[in-house]
Amino acid sequence: MRFKKVSSLVALIVTLFSTATFAQRTDSIPIRHNVSLNQAHKGTLEIDSLLLDSYTRLPTNVRQFYLEARSIFEGNGADFTDERIVAAAAKNGIPLMSGPMLGDIKENGVSVWLRTASKLPIEIDVTDLARMKVKVYTSNPRVAGQVERVVLSDLSPQSKYSYSVKVQGSEVAEGTFQTTSKIGETSELRLAFASDFHKIGLHNPNLMDAILKRNPIAMLLLGDLAVDDRDTNLSMHRADYLLRDLSQPWKKLSANVSLYAAWDDHDYLNNDLSGLPEGVSNEDREALRKLWSENWNNPENDTPGIYFNTRIGAVEVIMLDTRSFRENDRRGEYNSYLGAAQLKWLKDVLAKSTAPYKLITSGTMWSDYISDGKDSWGTWDTLAREEIYQLIETENIPGVLLLSGDRHGARSFTIPRNSGFEFYEFGPASLGGVPGPEAIAKDSSKQLFGYLGLGLKAFGEFTFTMEGEAPQVTFRLIDEYGNIMEEHEISYDQLIPQKR
Repeated sequence: MRFKKVSSLVALIVTLFSTATFAQRTDSIPIRHNVSLNQAHKGTLEIDSLLLDSYTRLPTNVRQFYLEARSIFEGNGADFTDERIVAAAAKNGIPLMSGPMLGDIKENGVSVWLRTASKLPIEIDVTDLARMKVKVYTSNPRVAGQVERVVLSDLSPQSKYSYSVKVQGSEVAEGTFQTTSKIGETSELRLAFASDFHKIGLHNPNLMDAILKRNPIAMLLLGDLAVDDRDTNLSMHRADYLLRDLSQPWKKLSANVSLYAAWDDHDYLNNDLSGLPEGVSNEDREALRKLWSENWNNPENDTPGIYFNTRIGAVEVIMLDTRSFRENDRRGEYNSYLGAAQLKWLKDVLAKSTAPYKLITSGTMWSDYISDGKDSWGTWDTLAREEIYQLIETENIPGVLLLSGDRHGARSFTIPRNSGFEFYEFGPASLGGVPGPEAIAKDSSKQLFGYLGLGLKAFGEFTFTMEGEAPQVTFRLIDEYGNIMEEHEISYDQLIPQKR
């Protein structure tokens, strides 16, 4: 493995570099309105309107629809099916309130999520780009403003497709996608991942273009994404989702890359809040989970929370809910972080998975190197974390990689075990370029790299290779202009506990 060990000198250089103003390339789109993290947390009408125009000015009719819908949502009671919002969409010529957003990608299809502004039939024309054959899929919305999910099925493995969404014969959106290879085949697979848009990064065309140019088959979003500090005000959660869905850069990303999302504190309630804090009922929590599920295109699951697993080619994706199950009066005790049901589910998924690689996401850090594990596993549930580590080691479960978010910036660590095995954790929490804690741990001997969050707009990428005698995974940290800031190769043998 090409291991970039962080010495004190390198740590200083990295820290200085990450606090500097990142030079904009001549072909990038400059920021028109630079909204800060504190402003995004406040989320007033003025601030959110600036976000819409933070890089380029939104079309007049789209802006007007947002303003009218936002004023209705502020009444704290409306949803997208409210006749006033439907009427505002019709008046401003908005056939799609939201979407399309690509979801669960398989060898023979993909899920498409959208929210129409009427009950008119939807037609999705899908073109096989190699054979130039067209398939037509239709959906008939029963309620205007209600989410529709259309599964594009019976497609060919490892094939590229374009699609067009039509309402009454007129194209209202388009995109592309590529199906995965068949289970068991060994073709290369590329996934992007990161966290902490904090609404700000959702409007960054440079970042979205950089992700798309890397051509990942999917992207994992690990929390602090579209909703910011709305507590239990469900209507303002919806207003923030509309702000996301009308963003032109976001629409470009979501229409062309399958997205999988998990929440963290700002999506759920507010900064560092979890479980059922004072004033939040179980009914509130269930409503927030339902609202989240409606506004993302994650795979369907039978679990009580928002956690799920799915197979993408050679990779088992396991996305945890590390926020809403916490037992606030049992911090530091067993099962206080995931809850008993989710912990059992995680163990079962790990034990049964036949995928060569397993990605386990956590909204907050797995390790305790930064901020002494603030608001993460280290301060909530070291016992359950140890049990997960031991399960992977004793059952010799190969190919596990740990992903995390929340701690603004970008860092990676190894987590050494008494057995001699090491886990690898990657945490690019840098989609919004907002300030955060220290870049480098006090003990940097287990750190691969570290960057401060201020000004760093970047994402992580895994390229999985199973071919040949030496399969491996390559991690890259890539900034909003497509520059590769970090590259590390990990052989598959290094991810097999008993090989160490």
